Amino acid sequence: MLGRRLNHLFATVHPAERGPYSNEEVAGAVRAKGGDISKAYIAYLRNGQRRNPTVQHVTALAAVFGVPPAYFFDTDTARDTDSALERVVALRESGLGQSEWEALRDHGVTKLAARAQGLSPRGLLAATRIVDQIRTIEGLPAPDDA
Repeated sequence: MLGRRLNHLFATVHPAERGPYSNEEVAGAVRAKGGDISKAYIAYLRNGQRRNPTVQHVTALAAVFGVPPAYFFDTDTARDTDSALERVVALRESGLGQSEWEALRDHGVTKLAARAQGLSPRGLLAATRIVDQIRTIEGLPAPDDA
């Protein structure tokens, strides 16, 4: 379980302009925060060769990835954290900055987008058409992507 969740963090938590961090980069980040871990030990954790890390290792890895330490062991915490990470990934992939995303959220746009999550391509097309009709009724210009 720990290895799977750690691998998920590697795949998810990274800057938009690049891919996942390497084991060496994460080990360096742990050391920069005052911890001590090797890139080899991180690899062992990720591939399941080590399954019982110290509290210090768990705490340090959690700090590097910005998750609570319980993420690695508690199902409810992992579920809630993964949900938050999905929003972070959506933000990163949208190309929007945090302030732009917050402005959209404040105007209810993110609630509308969240409701569309999981719709089929056909459902998304129908939802887009409905929103376009509402924009026309309200006298708003057509979106740029039309």
